[in-house]
Amino acid sequence: MADATAFSESPLPLFLADEAEPAAIAGRLPSYIRDHRRRLRERFMTGGPDAVPDYELLELVLFGAVPRQDMKPLARRLLEVFGDFNGVLSAPPARLAAVEGVGEAVVCALKVVEAAAHRLARARVLGRPVLSSWDALVSYCHTAMSHRETEQFRVLYLDRKNVLIADEPQASGTVDHVPVYPREVVKRALELNASALILVHNHPSGDPSPSDSDVAMTYRIRDAAEALGIVLHDHLIIGRSRELSFRAAGYL
Repeated sequence: MADATAFSESPLPLFLADEAEPAAIAGRLPSYIRDHRRRLRERFMTGGPDAVPDYELLELVLFGAVPRQDMKPLARRLLEVFGDFNGVLSAPPARLAAVEGVGEAVVCALKVVEAAAHRLARARVLGRPVLSSWDALVSYCHTAMSHRETEQFRVLYLDRKNVLIADEPQASGTVDHVPVYPREVVKRALELNASALILVHNHPSGDPSPSDSDVAMTYRIRDAAEALGIVLHDHLIIGRSRELSFRAAGYL
């Protein structure tokens, strides 16, 4: 078995009107809700996302999931529980479902938006030279990992021109522990014919400062990769609002 060491600090309609404990409104949508939805959509389309605060952006997402209710109370409730818009989208389905008023349709709507955000951010970096799209790469890592409640370890594989050819999660763990297998990381690099690596993992605590085990594991992967002619460019630790680069911090 490979040696593992842990990083410390992972035909129905699309939306159903079956939410938990709604005050269902029979018949035609009341005018005050209909007019509010229309005005909010118009404001968003005219002014863009900056024209609406988080709770209204969340309302817009929820409109399609629950067509006959005022979504403002639920939007505010979700933000109170999960902190901000990104926190709501990134929350595990089970935790979302535990919020009063959230059913399968709402969970599905939120997870669809989260998946779309991840794919859009990923498309901006995959197949492009990393050095010329570094900010987009860091932004993608934040989108994918900064609000996770458990640690996840990912490896970005690059070709000889430093073009990102694969982004693969290697392991998921607990709130402060994720098992990592250097041999598997290097083996996968050989399978992809990668010439370089960037390691990425998150700290759910929000503080991206590296632990001793983070540093030790980074060096083990670096040494294993270099033995086979593969370069470790960097290791990014993603916190809630900022990241730490091992290269910029002088660890590599």
